[in-house]
Amino acid sequence: MKTNKVSIIGCGKVGMTCAYSMLHRGNINEIVLFGRNKEGLIGEELDLEHGLSFLSHTKIIATANYDDIANSDVVVISAGDAQLPGETRLDLTRKNIVIMDDIIPNIVKVAPEAVIVMVTNPVDVLTYHAYKIAGLPKGQIFGTGTTLDTARFRFHLSQFLDINPTSIHTYILGEHGDNSFPVISSATVGGQSLTSLNNYSETKMQKAYEKAKNAAYKIIESKGATFYAIGAVVSHIVSTILQDRRSILPVSIPLHNYHGVSGVALSVPCVIGKNGVTESLEVHLDWQEKQQLIKAGEVLKTYL
Repeated sequence: MKTNKVSIIGCGKVGMTCAYSMLHRGNINEIVLFGRNKEGLIGEELDLEHGLSFLSHTKIIATANYDDIANSDVVVISAGDAQLPGETRLDLTRKNIVIMDDIIPNIVKVAPEAVIVMVTNPVDVLTYHAYKIAGLPKGQIFGTGTTLDTARFRFHLSQFLDINPTSIHTYILGEHGDNSFPVISSATVGGQSLTSLNNYSETKMQKAYEKAKNAAYKIIESKGATFYAIGAVVSHIVSTILQDRRSILPVSIPLHNYHGVSGVALSVPCVIGKNGVTESLEVHLDWQEKQQLIKAGEVLKTYL
């Protein structure tokens, strides 16, 4: 039976924004804040607890003991070095793989039934690495992938289409990074092909994609880190799991002959429910989009 217990491993800006966002959804009974420095986390625990009078009651625990994450329904991993100005996500690979080698076995030992959501970058490389060392069923561990990229892309498309982004049905797939690509061949708005809209142009679409792809660089240069939007993304994914919504989101999972791509984790549309990813959907891709997916896989394999 679901206890609606969520543990967050790594409670920096991203982890704490995830916790804050989840509290406001009101469907979690217990949040565990896990970090190496318990004393530093006590302040985070208290700060969240002092707002509970205005939110649904949630038990909050700050800990440095893996035993406290036992019986978690979902474990969110946001621990690791963050992207600095001038760095790409892939530049973080070596440092953060070492961290995952320590974290993943401990999670599996105490919470083997938990769905693990990877947030730490480079999320695709780390998702595949974690999948290999965890020994869990495919889908029980997956990354946030291009869910945020897709939200950014739809937002920027909405600005020139003058249509609510929730009514724009398209994805950014591939890597959560420089080797992503927009899926335009099957994009629709209200059942109509995106490319057939009167105010659509390839130039405008490409500009919207570039804004989405480069958003993290711009935000990091401006304020040092991105955390509000990814906090909202993680909160939405966790809620989708806990409520078994079977919603479709572009998340990062290990691929096995997906349009010919295998042996790497990339983002594709997936059905998400109480057990994590239950199914990946083979979205229609034109020839160019297939080549971009293949290229993304080839690039990431060099980092595994």
